[in-house]
Amino acid sequence: MDDWFKITNKILENNHINISIEKRLYLSFTDDENSKVDKNIIFEELQKNGILNNDPRIKQFIANLKIIVKTSMISFEEFKYCINSNVVLVKDILQRKLIIPYFHRFTEKIEEIYYKTKELNGGKCADYIPQLKRVDPEHYGISICTIDGQRFNIGDTNVDFTTQSCCKPINYGIALEELSEEIYHKYVGREPSGQSFNEIALNKNGLPHNPLINSGAIMTSSLIKKELSASERFEYIVSIWDKLCGGIHKIGFNNAVYLSEKNTADRNFALAYFMKEINENKQTGFPEGSNINDTLDLYFQCCSIEINTEILAIVASTLANDGINPFTGIRVFSSENVKNILSMMLMCGMYDYSGEFAFKIGIPSKSGVSGPIMMVVPNVMGMVSWSPALDDIGNSYRGIEFCKEIGETFNFHIFDNDEHTNKINPLNETYDTNSIKLNNELCFAAYNGDLEHIKILFNRNVDFNTSDYDGRTALHLAVCEKHINLTRFLLNIVKVNTNKKDRWGKLAKDEAGDNKEILELFK
Repeated sequence: MDDWFKITNKILENNHINISIEKRLYLSFTDDENSKVDKNIIFEELQKNGILNNDPRIKQFIANLKIIVKTSMISFEEFKYCINSNVVLVKDILQRKLIIPYFHRFTEKIEEIYYKTKELNGGKCADYIPQLKRVDPEHYGISICTIDGQRFNIGDTNVDFTTQSCCKPINYGIALEELSEEIYHKYVGREPSGQSFNEIALNKNGLPHNPLINSGAIMTSSLIKKELSASERFEYIVSIWDKLCGGIHKIGFNNAVYLSEKNTADRNFALAYFMKEINENKQTGFPEGSNINDTLDLYFQCCSIEINTEILAIVASTLANDGINPFTGIRVFSSENVKNILSMMLMCGMYDYSGEFAFKIGIPSKSGVSGPIMMVVPNVMGMVSWSPALDDIGNSYRGIEFCKEIGETFNFHIFDNDEHTNKINPLNETYDTNSIKLNNELCFAAYNGDLEHIKILFNRNVDFNTSDYDGRTALHLAVCEKHINLTRFLLNIVKVNTNKKDRWGKLAKDEAGDNKEILELFK
């Protein structure tokens, strides 16, 4: 009989462990087990963690909600049915197992930087391409996409602009995939030029210095699917862009910019004919059978691909994710080719500011004269700023200031070390299964009234009846500090054991003193 009582009490102490994962997720949205949950709260929680409504991974979840739930309130059974196809993703979100666990805290910092840099005035729109000159210089947008598909947008993120030089690292990757690194770099070098991006100059071997200056980008255009027709080659490149952005957004094309670029392309025509000459090794600069006009047309078309910051951020996140799109799981570029792309972006991606950018900010990046700066934080995220007013070098004026602020605030420089920097590491609050650490987290969160973190630990299936060195449980600490909402959650949802005593023989209820509101919760 005594053994039976011991077993029964053990079950009661740990009754929260027996809750299904679906039930646990559902209960984390309420403090009353018997009440329904407002589905808007669920969407708010997903958005707070960077999961937007157009995320294809929750498409079925949203569709189910629309079909099943006729009101804003949702029961557990309805929730369980709707979430069935997305339970793993939602579990990872609520357990803070995504790459940036507290995404909303990270984006609050991004907002601060955005509004700070938005006040800056300087630079002017590119005027050597008439269509770019007409763009409103006050446009400014920031988009972020992590390798786990967490997204954030602020400002003019839905306004379209042309890729311009941001197409160059993508075309470089496409050519590498088709030809291999060895064959590609027989035609294009991989060293910084030390000269202007449109300089009529080649390296000592008679090759363009790298793929990210105009001569290298033109040569790259001649190497992509050269056996296909002009229209088929461009169609193929657009299909790669579709894969890079996961098909979430439609890739566009700005014919007016294309024609404008073509009509003002004397320098690029000069570069092409310069490279056509026979070099010292008696090899033609372009691959056999290349047509100069077709090659330049393809180059101008690629520069005229129309996107927005949200699209480009997803593209950047695919590069950050080792070439695998975070939404589709499709590999677009090989690991080796991604490494080459990012190396090139770090060395040569920011025109004549590339060296300074690498020193100060240390993030592989590529700018374009339409105003975007595409940044790739490897294994973390893609980040894009867009502001069309350019500095004297040709980089976005606000964009460069935004990048500087990012570099000073977060430990995203490739050589940053957490132990030797005061910068913020948004990744450091990662999921840890160590029971001692989790117990410390639990007690700390309870003491501070951090209900958000308490819910995270609840979803991680942490034992809430464990105690600290004084035998005090999370309930003891919550009651002692008069955290009413947290106490309510522990009693009503977690259903913690209220009979546990600390080393002084006190129950959690004893810590309430004469606080009637808390005492009422124990009835």
